[in-house]
This record gives sequence, C-alpha cells and structure tokens, in this order.
Amino acid sequence: MSPRNAAGRIVDSNPFTVVVVATIALNAVVLGLQTYEGVEDRWGRLLDGLNAACLAVFLVELGVRIASYWPRPWLYFRNGWNVFDFVVVVAAFIPGIRQNSTLLRLVRLLRIVRLVRVLPDLRVLLLGVWRSVPPLASIAAVTVMILFVYGMVGWVLFGDELPDQWGNIGRAMLTLFVMLTLEDFPVYMAEAMEVMPWAWVYFVSFILLAAFIVLNVLIGIVLNSMEEARELERRQALRDRHGARGLSGPVDPEAHAHVAERIVILRRALDDLELELALDSDPRDGAR
Repeated sequence: MSPRNAAGRIVDSNPFTVVVVATIALNAVVLGLQTYEGVEDRWGRLLDGLNAACLAVFLVELGVRIASYWPRPWLYFRNGWNVFDFVVVVAAFIPGIRQNSTLLRLVRLLRIVRLVRVLPDLRVLLLGVWRSVPPLASIAAVTVMILFVYGMVGWVLFGDELPDQWGNIGRAMLTLFVMLTLEDFPVYMAEAMEVMPWAWVYFVSFILLAAFIVLNVLIGIVLNSMEEARELERRQALRDRHGARGLSGPVDPEAHAHVAERIVILRRALDDLELELALDSDPRDGAR
C-alpha cells in the first residue's frame, strides 16, 4: 500500500474524525479552565502540557491530511478550509505569536472553529445560513414595510387612548415587533378591544400576515439554502476525493471495465427502446 493510499484511508476513517473532534473539545475545555485564576495557578503546568499535546495531535493530523494528496501535496491548499487549518496550527510556532500570550490564546481559540472543518453537518449548517442572507434582506424589507403600514394604522386607531403602545410610529412599530413573537399578543389585543370592539380584526390580520406568512417564508428560505449548501458540500467532497485519490496511479482496470460494460448495456437498451417505439408508431401512421 502506498503512503498516499494509507493516509487517505486514515483520513476517511471514523476513528480519525473522533480523535480530531475529541482533541478540539479537549482544547476548548483547557482554554476555558485557563480563564479561572485559581485553576491556572494550581494546574497551570498540566494545562500547558495538555495544550502542547493538542498541538502535537493537530500537527500529526495536518501531516496525514497533506500526505493524503501525495504525490501532489500542494493540491491540499486548494480548499479554503485546508488553508485555514494550516494557518491555525502553524501559527503557534511563529515567534511573534508564540511570545505574545494574547495572540497565542487567540490562535488556540481559532482551533475550536476547526470543528466546522471536521464536522460536515456543522459546515453545511453555517454555509446554509450564510447563503440565506441575501434573500433574508428582501424579507426584512417586506417585514419593515408591514410594520410601518400597520404601525400607522395602529397610531390612527389607538394612539390617543393607548399612548404607551401606540402614541407614535416608533412605539407602534416596536409594539408590533414584539407581537411578531406572539409575546403579550392577547394583552395588547384586549387593551385595544376596550377602545374599539372590532380591533381584533386589526390584530388577527397582522398576525396572519406578518407572524405566520412572513415567518413561514423565512423558514422556507433557510431550508432551501440548507439544501443548496448540502449539495455544494457533496460536490466539494467529490472534487476533493477525485483530486486527492486520483493522483497516485492509473485507473483500476476492473472498475474501468465495469463502467464500460454498463455503458454498453445502456446503449443497447436505448437502441431497443428506439426500435420498439419505431415499430409501434409506423403501423399506426400507415393506418391513418
């Protein structure tokens, strides 16, 4: 087995992922314990030793991941997350950072962010949230418009009798914004109905339009962005797999022969289908 194949199998193995995630979690615990003065004074050497052990594990992980791209290890740096991992791990050895306790702690803190790189589901979640930002801007504009329109109507209807909630457009929009979460919605509606018995039409229509419709559209946008992010992650994984593993040697002859055989079968099936369609259509056309 070549070194590249061995490294690739290690990177893809579940124990490797478990060890990396456990090390990142341990690094986070150590970083949190160092914020307690008493713990730092008593267990400072032990915590420093654990930090050094975590760094050693990260160095080994980095070496194995780079080796998985052999014989073209520079392809490892095509992926932005790989570059981030490399910078975060190697930064601890830069003299200017190593002597600066603040920068060193910041570098150690960034190691926790590496969970996004190790856990695909977490990466998909963050990417989905990021991709949903542009559509959310449009939803935010629609929401502000609804708040303004209903705020003006609420000011006209209830501003004189209920000035604390509806005395001006700012208070009215703030009241409506709180109502978006359905917080104190019955209270506001009951107070308004004491002024105007039919005020429930105003409140119910606002909740149906803003709280239900807008929020459901918002959820739909986020879910759609999550699905797009999952597809992008799958494509990136395929590119990384082919880029890292398709470099070490020729294509497997058995796999190539299997694919070629499947292509031949599909072509024959298409030919048979075309022939069957032609036989079915010609007699009917002649009869017409």
